[in-house]
Amino acid sequence: MKKLWLSLFSMFMVLILITGCATNEQSGATGEQDKQESPQENVELTISAAASLQDALTDIQKSFEKEHENIKLSFNFGGSGALQQQISQGAPADIFFSAAEDKFQKLVEDGIIDEKDGTDLVGNELVLVTPKGADKGINTFEDLTKADKIALGTPESVPAGQYGKDSLESLGLWSEVEGKVVYAKDVRQVLTYVETNNVDAGIVYKTDALTSDKVEIAAAAEENTHDAIIYPVGVIKNSSHFKEAELFYEYLKSDAAMKVLEEYGFKGLN
Repeated sequence: MKKLWLSLFSMFMVLILITGCATNEQSGATGEQDKQESPQENVELTISAAASLQDALTDIQKSFEKEHENIKLSFNFGGSGALQQQISQGAPADIFFSAAEDKFQKLVEDGIIDEKDGTDLVGNELVLVTPKGADKGINTFEDLTKADKIALGTPESVPAGQYGKDSLESLGLWSEVEGKVVYAKDVRQVLTYVETNNVDAGIVYKTDALTSDKVEIAAAAEENTHDAIIYPVGVIKNSSHFKEAELFYEYLKSDAAMKVLEEYGFKGLN
């Protein structure tokens, strides 16, 4: 009787062990399956970018988000100087795409962007635009002396404004036209002033001028009258979504993205 009891007890214990192992294996398999099937975390990246990049980046956004369905891009467009100051003061951003090297370099020097996580991506040209059909006779930069009002981005915060001022100084025109200048917060505002005939002329990037059918390009600034117009881009070091920001940074350097940028008039640097 004792032996029979021991046998039954042993069989009972073995049954418990087998059941426990099976349950653990099933739980482990289910957990692994859940892990594999769980969707990627949805992420929103904030891209602080020069206003002149608005149309090109909006196009690039479509193809990037199609390839990376869990990543949404949110753009903060403006003057590069103003954007740099915002980021320096702690405004949330994952990527900075500047229209001026000095604004970008300031963030590198301050340790906000690691130099290895940034690159000079594209270039641009500076042009003089006038309202379509205007009859002021403004066909060159020297003709700006005929204008009553000239739109220009605020040089301290808008790189195109600084390039424009440098060109006018190089041509010996700044002192003659400074009193006619109407300052704008970014190049898009300069373009709007010209489109609406609020000014007789404005200085913008070629890429901005090409987006409008309400202005005409009167002249292009000689490259030796201002610093090279280069657009650096980089990942913010303390980005909350650094891995995803790197994905978009690498995508911007891809042939597909470069093709879009060049279609909007930007120049490749390689």
